[in-house]
Amino acid sequence: MIQRKLVDVIRKDFFRGKVIAILGPRQSGKTTLLEQLSIPKNQALKYNCDDQADIQELTDLSIAQMRSLVGGSKYIIIDEAQRVNNIGLLLKMLADEYKNDIQVIVSGSSSLDLNNDIQEPATGRLLEYNLYPFSISELAENSSWREQDRLLSTRMIYGLYPEVVTDSAHNRQTLQMLTNNYLYKDILSYKGMRKPEILQNILQALALQVGSEISYNELSRLVGVDKATVENYINLLEQCFVVFKLNSFSRNIRSEIRKGKKIYFYDNGVRNALIRNFAPLELRQDVGMLWENLMMSERKKANAINDNYANLYFWRTHEQQEIDLIEERDGQIQCYEFKFNKNKKATLPSVFEKNYANTTFNVVSTENYKDFVC
Repeated sequence: MIQRKLVDVIRKDFFRGKVIAILGPRQSGKTTLLEQLSIPKNQALKYNCDDQADIQELTDLSIAQMRSLVGGSKYIIIDEAQRVNNIGLLLKMLADEYKNDIQVIVSGSSSLDLNNDIQEPATGRLLEYNLYPFSISELAENSSWREQDRLLSTRMIYGLYPEVVTDSAHNRQTLQMLTNNYLYKDILSYKGMRKPEILQNILQALALQVGSEISYNELSRLVGVDKATVENYINLLEQCFVVFKLNSFSRNIRSEIRKGKKIYFYDNGVRNALIRNFAPLELRQDVGMLWENLMMSERKKANAINDNYANLYFWRTHEQQEIDLIEERDGQIQCYEFKFNKNKKATLPSVFEKNYANTTFNVVSTENYKDFVC
């Protein structure tokens, strides 16, 4: 079993009087993570809300019923908690009744229903963590960096979902299952979304534009729906941990692009499954795109694991000067360019260097990516 780095982060927050919520995409390993928390079985009350009987037991509980269920348990674990009606009210009751005496842990396959049902009633009582597919640094700790260097091209093509990594002989089949079933399931079950062809077209368009600035107007014309519908679907894709946005960085240079957006996928394998292209790197025209997406998603994972509160942007001017990633943290600005070919050079644009102090610049290649993804 590959140990998840988030385990130690979560355990540090036990018994602080907060409900711990673990969110993430389907099949990212949330149930396994709950097992890795090493909670004594004789002290835990566990519910798996894929089971209708468990859902019924937790639905519309009174305080007296809740006390009877809890008994002498020190931990309450609710897996797939979003399936329970009014789950937020239940968690509020548990948090208020037991405070630091019991640790409540819930998990959910997306932030859609879980967040909507929890946030208002459980305000101030919730600690939220996102569990993504494996990170390269987690796999390196389980094997070695030498091994991960050897498998880097595989990660670029097939991604890092747990089942893809642990059962590589069936990686294409697993990714097709993820994209055809789980990926669509959350979104198409949300508030009457019933047009899988629109979702598929938007996803494929985004997959072909990774690392490029996108326009909702252009996407709407391409897909054949209005701009608001495109924006709504993309927001839902974000909440289901399929894609994430980068906004443009702009402060005081007249020529900066001020309202641009880029969209990346949390997993390269999902991206490649959407365009049905698992060709090896030597036969591809999108190697730079794959490298940029992999590094961007790995940085998101690293910041989440390390509890780094950083704002991520890209930067571009009307004269086509650009920076792939700007990370702003505690008043410091770090700039990164992603180059799969270690021999390709890049420099910080002089206009950026002149206008922004406290700036560092690094090129991230296959030769030096380890520090960047840790």
